[in-house]
Amino acid sequence: MGTLTLAPHADHPPLRVRAIEAAVIGLDPYWLRLRWRIEGAGAVLVPPFAGKGRTDGLWQQTCFELFLRQPGEDGYVELNLSPSERWAAYDFSAYRAGMADRPMPRDPDCTIRGANDLMIFDASIPMAALPPLPWQFGLTAVIEEAVADAEADGPMGEVRTVRSFWALRHPAGAPDFHAPACFAARLGAPPEA
Repeated sequence: MGTLTLAPHADHPPLRVRAIEAAVIGLDPYWLRLRWRIEGAGAVLVPPFAGKGRTDGLWQQTCFELFLRQPGEDGYVELNLSPSERWAAYDFSAYRAGMADRPMPRDPDCTIRGANDLMIFDASIPMAALPPLPWQFGLTAVIEEAVADAEADGPMGEVRTVRSFWALRHPAGAPDFHAPACFAARLGAPPEA
């Protein structure tokens, strides 16, 4: 599977982030490995390390997400993965309906690294926590950035924060990663050995 280009929502532009690419970088019977590559990451606010564990509301800060469903199904899975190493996993029975915590056999592994203007976020998710392939899926990102002092539009010393919402495709209207338009990629079953 190749690299996918995410686009910011037109009503919520980033401050400095120029581009985000995402990819499935590994898939085997045990792990799904994902990568997000952020260019122009100099103002990105990275949540502080919090250790592994399930936490709600991660999308309110910089967060990387996977939405997936089996073709023809109304139900879907949402995973939120934070640079803090916190994560959340939910099942939905239909569009924004029937939300329940999704069981995870173990914590996903999340790592972030960067230098200068580039940031890489990697996540490894246990395949045992995911529905069987094939999938329709969307890789998304919520990016929180901050600028201070002379760069901000307000008084000197004030910090301005902005959240941008990145997806393969956006539906009309407000940002909504749950919308069917966001499940824009496909992943088939891996070939048999």
